[in-house]
Amino acid sequence: MIELTPIGTVRSTRTEVADDNWDRFEARIELSHDIDPEALVGLEAFSHAEIIFFFDRIAESAVDWGSRYPRGNPKWPKVGVFAQRGKSRPNRLGATIVRILRCQGRALEVAGLDAIDGTPVLDIKPVLREFLPREPVRQPEWATELMARYWS
Repeated sequence: MIELTPIGTVRSTRTEVADDNWDRFEARIELSHDIDPEALVGLEAFSHAEIIFFFDRIAESAVDWGSRYPRGNPKWPKVGVFAQRGKSRPNRLGATIVRILRCQGRALEVAGLDAIDGTPVLDIKPVLREFLPREPVRQPEWATELMARYWS
């Protein structure tokens, strides 16, 4: 058993779970009151951060353990849960690289976070280019099609 305590909460005007158009919304991550705001000092020097969050609106009974068609589309191949980034994952964890807009007190304002208002945040990490892939990224064509409107 692993027990995690959220370090903050997402605040956003986006309140509904949907698959696309995440760049239309900015979000603010508010640190929990027991976390010293000094924890954000220096983060604004980075252009991007990785946000690890918990898909708390997904019931355990809805978790995918096997394979399925991405977004239920039978035109795409049936692939396993670990070959997708869907929200119905075994541990219901999400991870997204966001653009840092500003840090103000206990809040980190970001663009490109695909989490809705009230989502618990588990961690924030600065993005260092040395942690990004050191070789070209390869992905199947269905994944490129799936992501075509995800951020727009």
